[in-house]
Amino acid sequence: MRCALIGSGSGGNGTLVASGATTLLIDCGYSLRSFEARARALSVDPAALTGILVTHEHGDHAGGVDALARKYEIPVYATRGTRAATEARIGSLPHWQQISVHADFTLGEIQVQPVAVPHDAREPSQFIFTVETARLGLLTDVGSQTAHLADQYRLCSALILEFNHDPALLAAAVYPARLKRRIAGDYGHFSNAQSQNFLRSMQSANLKKVVAAHLSKRTNHPDLVTECLRQVAQETRGFEWSIATQDEVVPWFDV
Repeated sequence: MRCALIGSGSGGNGTLVASGATTLLIDCGYSLRSFEARARALSVDPAALTGILVTHEHGDHAGGVDALARKYEIPVYATRGTRAATEARIGSLPHWQQISVHADFTLGEIQVQPVAVPHDAREPSQFIFTVETARLGLLTDVGSQTAHLADQYRLCSALILEFNHDPALLAAAVYPARLKRRIAGDYGHFSNAQSQNFLRSMQSANLKKVVAAHLSKRTNHPDLVTECLRQVAQETRGFEWSIATQDEVVPWFDV
């Protein structure tokens, strides 16, 4: 199994997971034109996508799904709540397939495990992908840590994890107070410290790769995230890490 990121941040997100003839896209918060350009940079033919999985209805994750799915006739997999909330924003989703956060399913060569998360969306789901012994976790747009999450992601060999904001930078940001409370709340987004603590709570000897994702341009900085990752890697058996950005793809890596 291998993975690449179309990009990640408050302005757009998209992740590719592939094994053999199966290629999945998780979320598309980019315009059709932008997605096609980024897909070419990763040697991906959009017409060959097996399916699009939607984590939740927010525009930076679902804003580009409709146009992409319609043009290339790609099945869209989402919970009932995510579908309803997405269609309320962008119109009907084509080729829709309902999933449950309580049931694993298989697409081609990849086993997909939905994971319910605390986030301010209708019925959000993050995912864990498995091919044989390789296990990739995707965990962004989550406001608070739970014992359930640590247990579910503990066996991952690679993890795409949200490092959204630094609390001091968020407090100083020119944001409305209501938005600050939302971001920092139990149904908002992980701070650097929360993500760092989550990695510690996993207590995993299997984890070999971490991609820090969904960084805010206004309320975070890659140097702060790097220091968080460096500290945890030193405390554990170590893992490689990289930081995803809004404007560039993350090249393919093996899981």
